Amino acid sequence: MSALNIKKGSNKHSAYNLRPTFSDLQERHTLALVVENEPGVLARVIGLFSGRGYNIESLTVAEVDQADHLSRITIVTTGTPQVIEQIKTQLGRIVPVREVHDLTVEGKPVERELAIFKVVGEGDKRVEALRLADIFRANVVDSTLSSFVFEITGSPDKIDAFADLMRPLGLAEVARTGVAALLRGDS
Repeated sequence: MSALNIKKGSNKHSAYNLRPTFSDLQERHTLALVVENEPGVLARVIGLFSGRGYNIESLTVAEVDQADHLSRITIVTTGTPQVIEQIKTQLGRIVPVREVHDLTVEGKPVERELAIFKVVGEGDKRVEALRLADIFRANVVDSTLSSFVFEITGSPDKIDAFADLMRPLGLAEVARTGVAALLRGDS
């Protein structure tokens, strides 16, 4: 008998297509987990990420149902499509995790973040900081003769843009809450 002379991966419709299907494209995904509100759940979720070298860009946690003792964990992470699928699968295997939703795949989510900025400056820089804060609808929550503390709510991109504009005006400190997200519409 003679061996089959089939070129490796010669045709994408071939039963012998052995070309790798992995993508190197990094994607940003927002994951929402519903978990039982008990000690150690957050540590187990974070341990999954740290143990496998996955990155967490943003993490928020809050109790959402006191009667059933349920909390919602919102995680923003990046990775290849294969890594994101692996993360979702592994999160679903953790016992106290009741639901895993990839909001990026399920629909365009509404994402909001709260940030507080301290800007130190005098003269024209102070006036410019106030003008920009008004444009971005940031609230002044504290004021001294040489500094302002601004509170701003919006998408992460809006927060980043505000920070970029405040840096040359004397941005001294930033505190951010992390992303909170829900799906749009009736779903």
